[in-house]
Amino acid sequence: MKHQIAVFASGNGSNAENLIAYFKKNNFAQVGLVLTNNPNAGVIARANRLKTPVCVFSKKDFQDSNKILEVLNEYQIDWIVLAGFLLLFPENILKRYPNKIINIHPALLPKYGGKGMYGMHVHKAVIENNETETGITIHFVNEKYDDGKVIFQAKTVVESNDTPEDIAKKIHKLEYKWLPKVIEKQIKKGETL
Repeated sequence: MKHQIAVFASGNGSNAENLIAYFKKNNFAQVGLVLTNNPNAGVIARANRLKTPVCVFSKKDFQDSNKILEVLNEYQIDWIVLAGFLLLFPENILKRYPNKIINIHPALLPKYGGKGMYGMHVHKAVIENNETETGITIHFVNEKYDDGKVIFQAKTVVESNDTPEDIAKKIHKLEYKWLPKVIEKQIKKGETL
């Protein structure tokens, strides 16, 4: 039986699409569900095109009820991946999935993490602080933003003439290359089937 992965995303969904496509090629795990709190998120069309079920929910559903846990149980989800998802995870989901919720962050944590530090906000801060390198951090999720144990980091050079958009492109390349591989490795490491 394949491990079931749920991907939470709030935006465009390119990382979610990359994960869905990557895991379609193996026989031990698959993205069985995409969840979003944004009814206009690009991830919905991407998931539909790849024939992956989608659940759209409200912030209230996420924070104030067991509705999301019920959906995760219904789809027999084993692992959760956050790919551009901006809400803080509630305690009941964290307890249900200890060390099985993984986030990707577009910076080398602990730098440029925390509430409000996502996407272009991160890349602009990297440039404003004259950083010479940046990268991605893949980490476990806990009750604080970008605070869980680091699983993996990859770096890229920041050139003196880089714009936030240039950095975003470099970060996306790292994300697409490493996120599926790191998720696969974690699943194999924590395999309980």
